[in-house]
Amino acid sequence: MECRHCASPLEKPGDFCLVCRERNTAAIVLEAGRERTTLTMLADDGDENTETASEPADPVLGETTITTTPEEGENEVVELRNFAGLIGDEIRRKRPEEVYAGGERAVIQAVREDIHHPFYRVADDDPVRAVIERRGEPALDVVETPPADKIGGSHTTLIGGRTGMRAIHTVADHPHVKKVIPGPIDAGGKGSQSGLRAKVTRADDGGNVRMLLRDGSSVQENRVVTTARDREMGERIREDLNDVLSNAEFQ
Repeated sequence: MECRHCASPLEKPGDFCLVCRERNTAAIVLEAGRERTTLTMLADDGDENTETASEPADPVLGETTITTTPEEGENEVVELRNFAGLIGDEIRRKRPEEVYAGGERAVIQAVREDIHHPFYRVADDDPVRAVIERRGEPALDVVETPPADKIGGSHTTLIGGRTGMRAIHTVADHPHVKKVIPGPIDAGGKGSQSGLRAKVTRADDGGNVRMLLRDGSSVQENRVVTTARDREMGERIREDLNDVLSNAEFQ
């Protein structure tokens, strides 16, 4: 494949061009399996590589598949980390704006920890199609504010102490979260011995959601202001936030 900007040869499809210093891959979609993960590279929406003016260009630049032999016991942690590292190396050489992933949760979590790109979950059945279908929609604003600066409101006490604060920071760290506003604590709930749990509830018409913290018999409802413009976009953020909380073992 050649660079779409300067026509210099690229070692692999979608690689970042080291000659003109331009990105060729706008997004990468991972179809994550425990033994095999496929990376699909997608071009920018505005790619002008079309056969005719009436036919849009195929956004798929190419695919790369990475495999591993799963280990058991003590070796599994190192093997999974190495597998995620190989996937991360492929992502870094493309320098995409965003990474989307569907499939095996353990693999996705390991890759998320290895890279520093905006990372989103999509439907597991056909991740590539799901991403392509949403690419024509206006992009959500990204909030660069540090998580600690996104937390505000009149209620400063969180249930669960440091663990509760870590759950709040996990949500506040999401790029499409503007603010987290802790609510009052209700101590009259049903007791639980499972420790602190967190869940993000259904989005409202404005795309904002609520995060419920439960610790024993205490429940706290926290308002989460997002960059979504409607309920549908808010639901996508909700799903991603719950996935992040699950990966952090709050669910």
